[in-house]
Amino acid sequence: MNIPFIADKTYRNKDFTLTELPKAEYDNCMFINCNFNACYLSTITFLECQFIDCDLSNSKTSDTTFKDVAFENCKLLGVLFNDCNQLLMSMTFNNCQLNFASFYKVKLINTKFTNCQFEKTEFTEANVSKSVFDNCNFKYAIFFNTNIEQANFLTSYNYSIHPENNKIKGAKFSKDQIQGLLDHYKIQIS
Repeated sequence: MNIPFIADKTYRNKDFTLTELPKAEYDNCMFINCNFNACYLSTITFLECQFIDCDLSNSKTSDTTFKDVAFENCKLLGVLFNDCNQLLMSMTFNNCQLNFASFYKVKLINTKFTNCQFEKTEFTEANVSKSVFDNCNFKYAIFFNTNIEQANFLTSYNYSIHPENNKIKGAKFSKDQIQGLLDHYKIQIS
């Protein structure tokens, strides 16, 4: 079965909850102010695409491919990135809501996250080494057996990362947020 190839197309103000996005390989496409809430994106390939002001919350991403994809001002609540095709997965996130999302066992090395919300987001066994988390909120995010080596958390906050249960060598943290590394020890810092 041949999958259609769609290139250099811009989709504006589309509600894909009413009309399903066709299964295809999308190359260098832009999706602006589109609604994908709870849509089935399974087996769709996105190459060098941009999602701007889109709602992809609770979208189904089984075997979805995201390669060189940029998300800007998007809602990605509850998205299970661990269901995506992991081969060559690469994304950037700017001003995105990723609350309740799952990056369980996902490999996103050297990824840029800027002004993102990660409330109750799952990072268990993920590899986000060398990634930059610029001004990100990690309230109740879960880090367990996570590789954050050489990652930059200098401007991020509300994280709780147990140093003994995660790989943190070379990671950068702000001294103002040091309690996020020590709260498991039940000590008081003043």
